[in-house]
Amino acid sequence: MKIALVSLNQVWEDKKVNLDLCEKYIQKASGEDADLIVFPEMTLTGFSINIGSTAEDFENSQTIQSFSLLAKQFNIGISFGVVVKDESKALNKSIFVDIHGKVLGDYSKTHPFSFTSEEKFFNAGNKLLVVNFKDVNFGLTICYDLRFPELYSALGKQADVIINIANWPAKRVDHWDILLKARAIENQIFVVGANRTGKDENGLKHIESSNVFNANGERLEFDEYEDMKIYEINTNWTEEFKTKFNTTNDRKIDFYKEIL
Repeated sequence: MKIALVSLNQVWEDKKVNLDLCEKYIQKASGEDADLIVFPEMTLTGFSINIGSTAEDFENSQTIQSFSLLAKQFNIGISFGVVVKDESKALNKSIFVDIHGKVLGDYSKTHPFSFTSEEKFFNAGNKLLVVNFKDVNFGLTICYDLRFPELYSALGKQADVIINIANWPAKRVDHWDILLKARAIENQIFVVGANRTGKDENGLKHIESSNVFNANGERLEFDEYEDMKIYEINTNWTEEFKTKFNTTNDRKIDFYKEIL
């Protein structure tokens, strides 16, 4: 399977400009026969707590409708982020649509980033999500979720690939790289990280750092097109690797429940 990762330089809260940028990358990825394209967190706005202006009704989300149409038009799966209304707050979501524009699943970020008081504006999700796309099982996570290995261990029981979409700042990008690699090694699966680039409205810098790691913690090679990388993943390789060196079977789940 070919997966394109876009390190989008998001324009602050400008959905139209960002959507036009996304369409350009989608068209290019489709032309390169990519099966799936992955965009960063809060794709059309960049990370923003201004939920009064960014949050959409889930059932009538213009962002979801737009990406669904593009998926169908260009015959490609799309993973992207959007903010939707949830009572007095909002939910930070990751959406996965297939080549027919059908929403295969929507995941709400489990861990709002308390360091920046994200929980004051966003409710926490309480459900895991694994979707099947072209016979590959994808688990969905968002940004700060990456710091919690328990979440990835749970997803790893079903997923072949775990995607993390993020607005992860440059000053902590070493953590990003290490954690993506660690989650891949721990769970012996592919881990995909799609991060933004550029500066946000608060002057926070982001650098190109989107990557894919395999079960052995190796950074995969890619073809590069401007701010987009295209990777080839083979889940059969993972199964062969695990027949030779399987560590996940040695987990002591019941014991961990006692001590955590």
